Amino acid sequence: MATGDGQVLTVNSFALVSYLSGPLAVFLDEVRHDFAPASRAKAHITILPPRPLRPSHGPADQQAAWCELQNHMRDIAPFYVELGEVEVFPETQAIYISIRSGLQELERLHDRLNVGRLAFEEPYPYHPHVTVAQELPPEDVTAAAQFARWRWSECQHPRGFLLERLTFVQNTPENCWTDLDAMDLTSQALR
Repeated sequence: MATGDGQVLTVNSFALVSYLSGPLAVFLDEVRHDFAPASRAKAHITILPPRPLRPSHGPADQQAAWCELQNHMRDIAPFYVELGEVEVFPETQAIYISIRSGLQELERLHDRLNVGRLAFEEPYPYHPHVTVAQELPPEDVTAAAQFARWRWSECQHPRGFLLERLTFVQNTPENCWTDLDAMDLTSQALR
């Protein structure tokens, strides 16, 4: 939603993600669109799940939070992540692909960055994954998970990748995430 002067309205909800890229990302985006054709979400692993920014008085606080994140990420090297199997979260019934390797590195990264302006006590324990489908009617989850497992078994692309770029994002009233800034772990160069 845009205001009269063309600015996009946002909400006080921020996250840190790592987008997948290449053929694996294209494949996972297609699978996600099988369940939500109108979704604009891109395949990603969430490092810091959605949270409010403290305090939040506007762009200056967003920039300060981003600077804090950059300081905490300066000496983090890229690391390898391999995706596992399709599973379902029992609490939310979200269908996701688990992490086979790189799990401990993701957990350490989460713990290291869940501080300062972005510190937040999350409603669920941190469990890195790639979301496939969520907010489905409860009666559809079992069949949807079975379909997702079949689609994932058809993936001909390597299931691993080097996690080397983190993106700071903010939500909008329409639940569309907007990229704010990104940092490469290899060179720490802003893009």
